[in-house]
Amino acid sequence: MYVRRLELVDFRSYERVGVDLEPGPNILIGANGVGKTNLVEALGYVATLDSHRVATDAPLVRMGATAAVIRCAVVHEGRELLVELEIVPGKANRARLGRSPARRARDVLGALRLVLFAPEDLELVRGDPAERRRYLDDLLVLRQPRYAGVRADYDRVVKQRNALLRTAYLARKTGGTRGGDLSTLAVWDTHLARHGAELLAGRLELVAALTPHVAKAYDAVAAGRGAAAIAYRPSVELIEPTTDRETLAKVLATALEEQRSAEIERGTTLVGPHRDDLTLNLGPLPAKGYASHGESWSYALALRLAGYDLLRCDGIEPVLVLDDVFAELDAGRRDRLAELVGGASQLLVTCAVADDVPDALRGARYEVSEGTVRRAG
Repeated sequence: MYVRRLELVDFRSYERVGVDLEPGPNILIGANGVGKTNLVEALGYVATLDSHRVATDAPLVRMGATAAVIRCAVVHEGRELLVELEIVPGKANRARLGRSPARRARDVLGALRLVLFAPEDLELVRGDPAERRRYLDDLLVLRQPRYAGVRADYDRVVKQRNALLRTAYLARKTGGTRGGDLSTLAVWDTHLARHGAELLAGRLELVAALTPHVAKAYDAVAAGRGAAAIAYRPSVELIEPTTDRETLAKVLATALEEQRSAEIERGTTLVGPHRDDLTLNLGPLPAKGYASHGESWSYALALRLAGYDLLRCDGIEPVLVLDDVFAELDAGRRDRLAELVGGASQLLVTCAVADDVPDALRGARYEVSEGTVRRAG
């Protein structure tokens, strides 16, 4: 799989730009702040319907414009598919596949499989559990796009359930009775247990498949200095490991019942996949709080490379993006990384200094300046 062409209209700093890309390495060179990351962010958005840099869509639209358009031609197994997304802040995004309107924006998921590593990924190691949950869910959707619907359904249930609990909490706190009715909570418990079991099972299956790839990738990036291991930590106690959806739904339902008083007291949902975490260890110690800057960087990179390798093992050949990575690595790590990613069907690398990129990745080169992208050479 590779992106043959990318076009942007009113996306970030670009009023209008188009660039033809090549299979194999593509190196985007330009000073900091000229828009290199904006290009790969747009491709990441097509792959996940999310930005790796911001939580809302509004910053993606160029100042003064009302909407942004991302258009890319994706080639897979010799066939080309045109994917188009129109981003309208505050409204549902519109999508087209092969020039035909899609019923929902998420129908484009799967058209472009892409793994992106960026400096923000240090938060996978150092940040809150939400960062690691997002990492798992994004990879889950890349492997099986149907999980986008599962994720959306679960988020909707948690939001509705939290609203009900919050209303009851505020009513109790103020001594009133209006809004304190929890008669529909049992219905939302059922929905949460069902959708939560599906999401939890998907994550557990993913982590089981991902674990050996993380260990292998970290060993390769860090040249054998330290052993990386991951484990899934659910908010409910699983007596025996299982991915059976019916069993997990019963476990969640029981946990919700046990936590009912605490949830009413706090006004929020305390049970479910939105409370889970992915634990990262280096040897016997947790990476968070113990890993050095270099080890944290290597671990974050290993997580992305593991996802990339897992997709390839699934028979999916994703596009790989390394956004401003090589400047942070020493010469040894640069060469090892180049060896690991050199065989990608398409590799996009952004950098401020061309010499930071190892010679092994010398491919198509592009000069990026304010609002323009030009093929070099």
